[in-house]
Amino acid sequence: MRVEFEVLGPVTARDADSGRPIALKGPRHRAVLARLLVARRRVVPVPRLVADLWDEPPAGAVPALRTFVAALRRALEPDRPPRAPARLLITEGPGYALRADPATVDAERFSSAVPAATTPDALAQALALWRGPAYADIADAPWARTERTRLGELRLQAVERRAALLLDRGRAAEAVPDLDAHAAEHPWREDGWRLLALALYRTGRQGEALAVLRRARALLIEQLGVDPGPALRRLEADILAQAGHLEGTAGGVEQVWERTAAAYDRAVGGGSRVRLESTVGLLRELAVTGGGGLEAARDQRTAAVAAAEELGDPELTARVIGAYDVPAIWTRVDDPEHAARVVASAERTLAALPPDAHPAARARLLATVAVESRGTRSARGPRAAGEAVRLARELGDAPLLAFALNGLFMQSCRGSGLAGRREEIGAELVTLGERHALPSYGILGRLIRLQARCARADFAGADAQAAAAERLAERYDRPLVGVFTQWYGALKLAETGTVPQAEAAYRVAADGLPDAGMPGLAAGLLPLALLGLRIRHGLPPEPEAAAPGAAFRAADWGPYAPWTRPLLLLARNRRAEAAAALRALPPPPYDLLYEAMWCLTARAAALLGDRETLRRARAELAPAAGELAGAGSGLLTLGPVADYL
Repeated sequence: MRVEFEVLGPVTARDADSGRPIALKGPRHRAVLARLLVARRRVVPVPRLVADLWDEPPAGAVPALRTFVAALRRALEPDRPPRAPARLLITEGPGYALRADPATVDAERFSSAVPAATTPDALAQALALWRGPAYADIADAPWARTERTRLGELRLQAVERRAALLLDRGRAAEAVPDLDAHAAEHPWREDGWRLLALALYRTGRQGEALAVLRRARALLIEQLGVDPGPALRRLEADILAQAGHLEGTAGGVEQVWERTAAAYDRAVGGGSRVRLESTVGLLRELAVTGGGGLEAARDQRTAAVAAAEELGDPELTARVIGAYDVPAIWTRVDDPEHAARVVASAERTLAALPPDAHPAARARLLATVAVESRGTRSARGPRAAGEAVRLARELGDAPLLAFALNGLFMQSCRGSGLAGRREEIGAELVTLGERHALPSYGILGRLIRLQARCARADFAGADAQAAAAERLAERYDRPLVGVFTQWYGALKLAETGTVPQAEAAYRVAADGLPDAGMPGLAAGLLPLALLGLRIRHGLPPEPEAAAPGAAFRAADWGPYAPWTRPLLLLARNRRAEAAAALRALPPPPYDLLYEAMWCLTARAAALLGDRETLRRARAELAPAAGELAGAGSGLLTLGPVADYL
């Protein structure tokens, strides 16, 4: 038989298998058991036990103690054979020890659980072990006093810690009842009053919160003759001022997410179809947080699409794919393999849709193809974008039209000099965002217009768009906006400031890229910006202060390496290699740096006297004669295209 011991309340022993209490006979037997439990597996000498059990030990105290121990052994180990040594309540040296596994004693489990608990639920489980004051039926015994005090204090700390965790997680209403009882039972604990007042304030009961603090003040002054401590005084002042920090932290949002997800699990159960659709909605919201949220959403989206395809329902798959309408501003994908898988799934689903499928499903799939095939030279992307916009306009569906226009923007770099067309798309997105409460697309429109104004060197107009985007970002918590507006500030300095000012600004802006969750943007961007800065100001491609080529050889040029390589080789007087690299250049991808790559190509071709490449570069760049090369990205500039022409 496995025995469990309970001392958080009256002292009892139970059969762990059946849950039935074990008869412990009289109060002396219970006191012996309690004294040995307090010792926590250490030996208690017989003289110590006798002195603790009797204020004035009788003449037969030691034989009586042995009788109590023998009776306890029979109760705790009823199956032990006669004359077999005891395994639980043992005789050792001058006394006795109870060698109970700590996991079988509620006080030991409680003592371990409370310090380790990091959630309100974990602390609630620990507090559920408490059935009353520790060692309740031997409350007057001096030897139990220290242990009773220790356990009682640990319980009070657990109550207050649980309340604090509930407040951190936005569950203030749950904390109020327990804190109310806690403060009434233990009125000298100022932290209990503080937590209760804060919980009341966060549930919209600021009058009651102030009343609680004033009640605490009266008790402390009238009965103890002391003023409330600094924490209570500070809280009262903050409540009167309605200080913003009293509303809590992001932990509350996280807990709302956890509780919502739990409620969703209970409601949906095994409903995989509903689950897939709504999961993508959650991923869409996660993506706009940037950083790890964006990367996690991207990864989980692939799994959701694959799961939808496995169910064999093309209309469901269309909804799952199309629900991820996360606004995109950068015309190069972060993960080409992921994008290709999404495009392939969308194309398969388009082919499998029944003729009577709702046009919105088809439009969302087409918009997805347009967005995810950005930066490629395939003709499918522009066709898909145009068809998606047409369908969305016919349906009069504003959110769908915004998504389709995003796809059209992603396909708007198929040549140079197209900043005016992108400005039109951005303006329509701004209007949709304002009229139909689509803040993410309103922000996207502002950033697109910022890029278009940069391309035309209209920095006053770009400033206005940057300020509007930042206001929306602050209101709707869109942290990625700051990445783009900070880079815009560096671009502006590259055109209007000094080289040291612009270089410093570019480096500061680059510091924020690793945490942005956009590897397609981050890769090679800083070296390219610094190269453009030097070219813009008539400096050699590589810093003269460094060993020739050191800084640029160490740089990660990312996807821009082929177009920078000829110029860097020329700077090192390696003309033959530079000429070979120029001949091997592929056409630049259709993205926001299309003109910049052609300008780098043109500069290398001019230095090498490659007239055929110069003719091709001139034909490609001529439509952008009035623009700044690269500035249509809103991130960097290589100077006026006219200089290269």
